[in-house]
Amino acid sequence: MPRTLSALAALAVAALAGCSSLQRTDSFIGLITPYRIDIVQGNVVTKEQAALLKPGLSRTQVRDILGTPVLDDPFHADRWDYIFTLRRPGTQPQRRDVVVYFANNLVSKVEAPELPTEREFVAAITRTRDPKVPKLELSAAERAALPVPPAPPASAAEPAGPPRDYPPLEAG
Repeated sequence: MPRTLSALAALAVAALAGCSSLQRTDSFIGLITPYRIDIVQGNVVTKEQAALLKPGLSRTQVRDILGTPVLDDPFHADRWDYIFTLRRPGTQPQRRDVVVYFANNLVSKVEAPELPTEREFVAAITRTRDPKVPKLELSAAERAALPVPPAPPASAAEPAGPPRDYPPLEAG
């Protein structure tokens, strides 16, 4: 009896160890992968938008250019933080912090990392990297290679069915 009990205990420990190793991977038994959504948060600030920021702009003008800041800290009233994060499965997370400093309610300085242009940003978040453009027109050689359609029968030009007599649409 003690032998079977120790064998069952060893089997249970092995099964539980196998279950814990399955939880660490991103797929179930290597076959099924759960769907993971892209998480986009914050304000996207592009190079074109940052170029419009100049010292001396008011808070309203900055809000018109960049939008409402993600973080308007009451403890740092002269600082607005524009934070952007993107987490996508299978890629490194992206994070950009743009900080606008104010002095007397006017922009004093802007701290920003190297920002992408609008085109670069759209290209970075687009899933299809190399979309195939469908061919919409045949070349002259391809048109010449097409078979000639048969001529329609002479009776096909006349409508089929009994003649109909309709009343006029307007009184005339």
